[in-house]
Amino acid sequence: MTGVIVTTINLTAIYALVALGVSLTWSGLGFLNLSTGAMYAGAAYGAWLVATNISSNVVVVLLGGVIAGAALGALICLTVFLPLDGKPNWELRTLTATLALSFVGTNIYLWQFGPQFKQFDPLFAFIREFRIGETLVQPSKTGTVIATGILVAIILAFISYSRIGLGVRALTQSVEGAALVGIDRRTTAFAILGVSGAFIGLAAVLLGQIYFVEPNSGYSPMIKGLIVALLGGLGSLRGAVIAAFLVAFAEALTLQYLGGAWVLITLFVLIAVVLIIRPRGIAGVLEGTRA
Repeated sequence: MTGVIVTTINLTAIYALVALGVSLTWSGLGFLNLSTGAMYAGAAYGAWLVATNISSNVVVVLLGGVIAGAALGALICLTVFLPLDGKPNWELRTLTATLALSFVGTNIYLWQFGPQFKQFDPLFAFIREFRIGETLVQPSKTGTVIATGILVAIILAFISYSRIGLGVRALTQSVEGAALVGIDRRTTAFAILGVSGAFIGLAAVLLGQIYFVEPNSGYSPMIKGLIVALLGGLGSLRGAVIAAFLVAFAEALTLQYLGGAWVLITLFVLIAVVLIIRPRGIAGVLEGTRA
């Protein structure tokens, strides 16, 4: 059972990062970003380029992924959000635009890097292995939890104490209220998409230690992130973290006792049960008061 707990904690950290990125974009700006997979792959390639050409130091590589993810978030703000914000039927337009951007991004990566798999060297080799009961905790899992905790703490402090963070929090609570006190939604959108991209960028680097990086590598994390965000209740950051734990626990338990072939079935059952009991998700909120 200790193996299930260790795997759950590790997967929770990664799934929560992607789901927080999805939920933050929805709660602050009201659109679902379907180019999350392309952002993930782009951030992973950015970190790989940093590791290959600049330094393989863990801090430098992690920063490379975070900065690349944030830059891609800003690019989406420039190419999708700002041109479409306020236009008729803009929710459907942004869905279509981000989906199209995802396909474009995947083909750009294929053209630039080819179909060959890329891999990071172990980032946390300096951390010693240790045991919890009969389970050997690998350095990559320990490093994943520590790196996630540090980034989330930094971003939460930024959101809590900076003027830009105040605007982000105001928008996630009430778009109309934020406008009344002079907070520019379009300017704050850069911060929201940048923070969202930073979360996804860190997840890309941490998963890049385990899985190869290739042009389509972002689709599976995007699907898991959307599942977690929907279960948690779109727009609820607290719900995203709770749902990330539930999904990670269900996946770890299934892998341990039933095998990998049953993982998707288990997740679909979990989704059905949660949404039957809580149609808006675990901590879902009313559409008029996204928070």
